[in-house]
Amino acid sequence: MTTTMTPGDAVRSGAPVTLVASDLDRTLIYSAAALQLTMPDEEAPRLLCVEVYGQKPLSYMTEKAAELLAELARTTVFVPTTTRTREQYGRIHLPGPAPRYAICANGGHLLVDGVSDQDWQARVAGRIADECASLAEVRAHLLATADPAWLLKERVAEDVFVYLVVDRQALPEGWVKELAAWAGPRGWTVSLQGRKIYAVPEPLTKSAAMTEVARRCGATTTLAAGDSLLDADLLLAADHGWRPGHGELADSGWGAPNTEVLRQRGVAAGEEILRRFLLAADRQRRAGR
Repeated sequence: MTTTMTPGDAVRSGAPVTLVASDLDRTLIYSAAALQLTMPDEEAPRLLCVEVYGQKPLSYMTEKAAELLAELARTTVFVPTTTRTREQYGRIHLPGPAPRYAICANGGHLLVDGVSDQDWQARVAGRIADECASLAEVRAHLLATADPAWLLKERVAEDVFVYLVVDRQALPEGWVKELAAWAGPRGWTVSLQGRKIYAVPEPLTKSAAMTEVARRCGATTTLAAGDSLLDADLLLAADHGWRPGHGELADSGWGAPNTEVLRQRGVAAGEEILRRFLLAADRQRRAGR
């Protein structure tokens, strides 16, 4: 009979602890529009709905991916790492045991057993106040320069960053680049993801929050995955990372020595990322024996 060592058991025994910090949307979970199922319908994988919003199914993963994620959550410190707000993250119901830690608002909130860590929140807020132009200034600039002809929505997330939902077809070429040039000297970064344009303070990073979780749980190895420019710092900070064959990083040709580029796209990439996580974590466990 074999037994599975939990991350907590590993810490107490001195065994290696692997932390897995993964982006969610278009990395592990997918909307119907982002699935990119290229095979005939009769060969399509069975899907599990992991998010419902407005009484409608919103996000999916394959049933195999769900099985892999449940195993990963039992054997590593799995940390969902997302730009979503806490409320948006709360709509997702991932398979497996509930994660002890989660990173929301691009690192603005570090959840511990579902509750935002106040010390971490204050530390991030202090850095933003010291190093960046105010949210009010950036938001005012966005609204003053955006054209109602292509601006669909404007939202402030967790009082730390702002994003626009736009009509991509009508968005003028060069507008995002001009916004980035304005925002950079003010300590803000700009990212275009699908129909959303994010303006985020530079100190607000997924990598800083991942590093804090790694310190708290005594992680000896960190693994990461993501598809957008807001995930680049997370991938660079991890010991090893993966990015799918789709997304903002793929479109820009982004790469790094510690990050593997997968050929899979869409929901198949999510499944493959989880396989890679499990294989890497297993190698770490074996190396530590």
